[in-house]
Amino acid sequence: MKRLALITALCGASLVPAQAQELASSEVERGRYLTQAGDCKACHTDIDNDGIPFAGGRALKTPFGTIYSANLTPDDETGLGRWSREDFYNALNEGIDDEGRHLYPAMPYPYFTLMTRQQTDAIFAYLQSLEPVHVEEEENDLPFPLNIRMSVSGWKLLFFEDEEFVTDPDRSEAWNRGRFLVDGPLHCGGCHTGKNILGASKDDEYLRGGTLENWFAPNIRGGENGGIAHWSEDDIFEFLKYGRAKHTAPMQRMGEVVSISTQFLEEKDLRSVATYLKTLDDTARASEEAPETARMEAGEGLYFDNCAACHVADASGVPYFFAPLSTSNKLHAKDPSTAIRVILGGARAQPTETIPSMLAMPPFAWKLTDAQIADLLTYLRNTGDRQSGAVSAEAVAEMREYLAEEY
Repeated sequence: MKRLALITALCGASLVPAQAQELASSEVERGRYLTQAGDCKACHTDIDNDGIPFAGGRALKTPFGTIYSANLTPDDETGLGRWSREDFYNALNEGIDDEGRHLYPAMPYPYFTLMTRQQTDAIFAYLQSLEPVHVEEEENDLPFPLNIRMSVSGWKLLFFEDEEFVTDPDRSEAWNRGRFLVDGPLHCGGCHTGKNILGASKDDEYLRGGTLENWFAPNIRGGENGGIAHWSEDDIFEFLKYGRAKHTAPMQRMGEVVSISTQFLEEKDLRSVATYLKTLDDTARASEEAPETARMEAGEGLYFDNCAACHVADASGVPYFFAPLSTSNKLHAKDPSTAIRVILGGARAQPTETIPSMLAMPPFAWKLTDAQIADLLTYLRNTGDRQSGAVSAEAVAEMREYLAEEY
């Protein structure tokens, strides 16, 4: 009733209750859609512990320490119950909370700042429509002086710009819509763009791949020499909408993005994203030194013993089921962390409403040594058109140790 009275007041006393209710409902629906586009549920739900959606508490591990996500439900004491629309707009547009404190950029306001006031108001309306949940806030685990929020002000001076999205009149409507979604609500650069030592995105690494929690989110530039240059616009659409493409399936964090967010977006929006990504060319990567013949031969034997049954003899895979390894942007990334991690710990594709099956790859940590995994990856990364360099046994050992400590 409060929302109905507010909208009636804003729109004029002549607005009848049915019209006001319709306006309120449409705004909430727009907010729900934008909230899905922003993948807010993934970070603001303690998924690892079966938490309540949007009630926060998820541990977000950064190179600087652990930050716990906030409660977005309208609880007066632990959520957004006492926040105003202005407060919420300031949070998404400027990275400042209702008490004037700086928010850590683990909350992707550097991307959300591109959204309009109307869009942030709609998101706020949706969040206010949720059932309030009282959840005691977890204390962030950050070292001094990062545990002092005022330190974020210095980071903002160096790396944050409060800016509006400006369309390019020389580009199509679809291209502009795609760029807005990629750089704004979808905040793809949060994972797929390289970061400096202070955690800010590097302009010259835009969508060329980045590291998050020891996963390397691969290059997603779709133009010439890009990481997904061999993907068509249809491939990108299928990946984001259905959670399957002939090249790969989304796993782990990207699996969450597809299952919680992009599968529910309109086809027009996802195709706009594809249109934009396919225009992003990249520079050709420098040639890598050819690995030792002995390592290539050892890796080839390991491949046929352990991988060929699914990915077939020439590593071309089975479309929509088993990824073609000869062209995989994960396997051939400049940073082999994701490939190492998948072989050690296995991986599982997330289900979607269209394709509920959960394809999985088994772990090989129990079976293969560090040297064997390094030889296997060296063989795969240097077979076919892409020569991506060798992988060391030391890199595999470091990842094995990280996973042992983490899990």
